[in-house]
Amino acid sequence: MQALKRLVIEQHSASRAKDIELREQQALIEHLRFQLAKLRRARFGQSSEQLEGAGQLPMSFEELKAAVLEAERQAQAAGEIPTAAAPKGKPVRRKKLPEHLERIDHVIEPKDCACPDCGGALRTLGTDESEVLEAKTVTFTVTRHIRPKKRCTKCSAIVQAPAPSRPIEKSFAGASLLALVLSWKYSFHLPLYRQCQIFAHAGLKLSRTTLMQWVAASSLLLGPLVEALAKHVLSASNINADDTPYRVLAPGTGKTKRGHIWTYVRDGTGWGSTDPPAVWYQYSPSWHGKYPQKHLARFKGKLQVDGYAGFEPLFVPSTPGTSARVEEISCWAHGRRRFFDIYAALKSPIAKEAIERIGVLYQIETHIRGRSAEDRLAARQKYAVPHLEALHAWMLETLSQLDSSSKLADAFNYSLKRWKQLCRYTDDGRLEIDNGAAERSIRGMGIGRRNYLFFGSDSGGERAAIIYSLIESCKLNNIDPQSYLQYVLERIADHPINRIEELLPWNLADKLAQPSQVTAALAA
Repeated sequence: MQALKRLVIEQHSASRAKDIELREQQALIEHLRFQLAKLRRARFGQSSEQLEGAGQLPMSFEELKAAVLEAERQAQAAGEIPTAAAPKGKPVRRKKLPEHLERIDHVIEPKDCACPDCGGALRTLGTDESEVLEAKTVTFTVTRHIRPKKRCTKCSAIVQAPAPSRPIEKSFAGASLLALVLSWKYSFHLPLYRQCQIFAHAGLKLSRTTLMQWVAASSLLLGPLVEALAKHVLSASNINADDTPYRVLAPGTGKTKRGHIWTYVRDGTGWGSTDPPAVWYQYSPSWHGKYPQKHLARFKGKLQVDGYAGFEPLFVPSTPGTSARVEEISCWAHGRRRFFDIYAALKSPIAKEAIERIGVLYQIETHIRGRSAEDRLAARQKYAVPHLEALHAWMLETLSQLDSSSKLADAFNYSLKRWKQLCRYTDDGRLEIDNGAAERSIRGMGIGRRNYLFFGSDSGGERAAIIYSLIESCKLNNIDPQSYLQYVLERIADHPINRIEELLPWNLADKLAQPSQVTAALAA
């Protein structure tokens, strides 16, 4: 009898061990499938996280739609919104070429001076005009500064006008050429060696070393201006922050290391702020949290970030019983992205439901985008807060039914651990639901990272952060970066340092030419 009991216990233990092993193997398979699908999507898939039908408002929020439609009808009645719509079926016409382009008239006269039928004289009846767009290669001009020397006929004194200052002392590079090199590299992501090839094609041979020296000298000139821009960004009541990695050459190893560029964005256009938007970049040789803590040492307000632990010391009060200098605002896009990755890889219905529930919050934001901070706050308190309470209850109930080691459980725990920080945007109409402003500010850098592969040194990363700060701030204010850089480089060497704020992009908007179509498209 004892032997039989022992045999049953052994069989039961073996069965349990097999069940545990099977669950571990299933968890490993799910993890590997998830990683494989995520890598395939990152490599070959689309970046959009939109699901068809996701994020639609349920019937309980229909009154929000009705309120928005009523507001639009009232605005139309008051003449604030034009009611006339473009007629359907209107033929599509080709857009006219920009008016600022130079026009060269080419008049094509008939070959015959008389009528080919009767020989009668010809008289002008009208003209038909068509336009053909042509292109010229890069052209250069040389400005010769000629300073005549004049001698006084009475005392023999010699008089001569002083030489004009140059952006870079003892360099033949003018401000327009420097602005071209900087905008090509940091706005259009064209590596310097390719610029050398374009210049050589136009008849001017320049070495890449020369262009690198120009970039270094220009960034040194523009450094104080970016410090003034940083003061503007950090003086805001709320900013967005993020980072992106870069490969950097490691001296003496023949390999690259990993550096980071941090972005800090001030942008209140979503709630109608009149303060100019701006973005400030900083480079660091590693991902250590001491760098963002140093960058934000002067900041006091609300900081919207992802879940990076390096920011956490900023949210801790300096003394017990007091509030922290910086208040953390979390990002709903990061929480939603975890569910989307699971749904894209495993087609989980629970992940899809989570995406749809979070999508309701974004649908509310779509209706209130561009309204005042007060209106946004009122709408969020009325519509978003009740939905967040229901979402929180559903997440807790669903999590209790999941395997704690599953990817779904990780996704739920990510949001639940940050629930208070995720809901804080509903208490301030100036805040956004996610960290999209910071993510957009580093999107263009990904193109540059693929084109010029790496920074040559840590100082190269620091120079890039300076130029990127000005170029991206120009785009936020719909200013042509190349025209702005040329204007500043022509004057900054002689400009008083205590009035450097006068050269910030938004303070020069009226003095610069209208932005080009390319720049307007980049800023859109």
